[in-house]
Amino acid sequence: MSSDRRLQVGTGPETIRTLKAALTDGVLPDTYVSAGTLVHMESVSGGLTTAADDDSPLPVAASPVTPAGLAGLLAEHAYVYRVKVRKNDSGDPEPYEEEVTPPREILSSVLAGKTWPNVAPLRGIIGAPVLRRDGTLLQRPGYDPATGLYLAAKVALPPVPDQPTGEQVSEARRFLLGRFLRDFPWASAADRANYVALLATPILRHFTRSLTPFALIDATMPSSGKTILTAGPGMLYGQRVMPWAYSDEELRKSITAVLAEQVGVVIWDNLAEGTVIDSAVLAQLVTSGVWSDRQLGASRNVATVNDRLWMATGNNLQVGGDMASRTVRVHLDPNMPRPELRDQSGFGIPHLDQWITDPANQLTVLWHLLVLVLDWTRQGAPRAAGLSMRQFTPWAQALGGFLAHHHIDGFLTNAADVREIDEDETRWRAFLTTWHERHAGRPLTAADLRRDAEPMTLGSDVHDPWDGQFITTSAGRLPNPLQLGRLLTGQAGRWRGDHVVRAGKSERGDRAVFWVERHQG
Repeated sequence: MSSDRRLQVGTGPETIRTLKAALTDGVLPDTYVSAGTLVHMESVSGGLTTAADDDSPLPVAASPVTPAGLAGLLAEHAYVYRVKVRKNDSGDPEPYEEEVTPPREILSSVLAGKTWPNVAPLRGIIGAPVLRRDGTLLQRPGYDPATGLYLAAKVALPPVPDQPTGEQVSEARRFLLGRFLRDFPWASAADRANYVALLATPILRHFTRSLTPFALIDATMPSSGKTILTAGPGMLYGQRVMPWAYSDEELRKSITAVLAEQVGVVIWDNLAEGTVIDSAVLAQLVTSGVWSDRQLGASRNVATVNDRLWMATGNNLQVGGDMASRTVRVHLDPNMPRPELRDQSGFGIPHLDQWITDPANQLTVLWHLLVLVLDWTRQGAPRAAGLSMRQFTPWAQALGGFLAHHHIDGFLTNAADVREIDEDETRWRAFLTTWHERHAGRPLTAADLRRDAEPMTLGSDVHDPWDGQFITTSAGRLPNPLQLGRLLTGQAGRWRGDHVVRAGKSERGDRAVFWVERHQG
């Protein structure tokens, strides 16, 4: 029997009032309110991670308090009783206490409300220290009243000094750049700089108050180290590894489901080679601070704060649509036929894929990274004011300033490379270039243009006058005139390289016509 708190209950209404008052008065430890729902922090058993591409959940979870859960918590942390009367040995009535579990309908009524005065709000669970908005480091495990965040550290981290010494900063740079990241086959300096930015992003996200772009980590060959790179932030902040969903509907469902879990990093691992990441759902996700969707298995919508780092890995991946301007790329190129056979005896850290799964080693990476972050904030957290990246500009300027402070060059200088792997951009550039070469600026109807793409038979040979450059539907087929007209209308005014589609009316004004202009600058 627990004697933490005595709660006398009586009739149904009395019991509801008593329990409601006790909950708002803090009768249950580690209990908070999230989006109007009472939640309880509890340890999660069985969270062992043995490989870099395994899920790495946080050690605690915020579980909504259900009637059954409330019954168990009250039994553990309070003595709930009612006073009854019985006859003593002399036959006289005497009161006595009987410990009780309130009926389920009573507990349901207690939990039914959305208002919980005096209960601390829980805004999120984090797996590693983060910078508060005032630039101080949240590093004490447990609930932080200033931010509403709960630090459930995945590794037991010794305190990081607010003002690291020069030697600590130098050692942090030597370790992270000279050992931990030294032997990856970076295609360019930009790829290494971009990765360091992604590694630090979960620490700085609350400080920068910014959206975070999509992270694409790809390579020219298998076994180049992609999964190890995603395991860096994943192991430190908690990761969920998922298969890629090849339809927007399935992708939406998987996003909604994973946002209900307490992890800091979500990884779509090992996409099929050459996959084109072109999803309106994903484009919406990375530009939304709050994700709203229908709850799985229910008819109501749920809104969840989008505070994750979203990543994908694969070989020779491409992007399409709006994803090119919303993606940070880290590209590896080992320039050899079998990267897995490289001699690791001279590596800064041999067998890094196993090394990173050891909590003690994760602690080492995290501690050095935090030293670099606090050294940057000690200098006023200077920004790279000249950087711009659409909705992600605050992120780019903050991380650019952090990297420049530590003399890590090349950040985002491979943006042109991302555009080169934009499959949608490449197709439209080729189509408009060929169109202009064939017809210059002459207006054509969609039907006329479509007829121009018909194969020509020359003797026994079939000749494609467009040499395979005519735009196709998502199914890879030539569009019919109606489909083509819609495609062209949707592209009117959008420059693709040096060419742009223009739309207007025919001389008689009864038909839509299209033509291509070439930039003369």
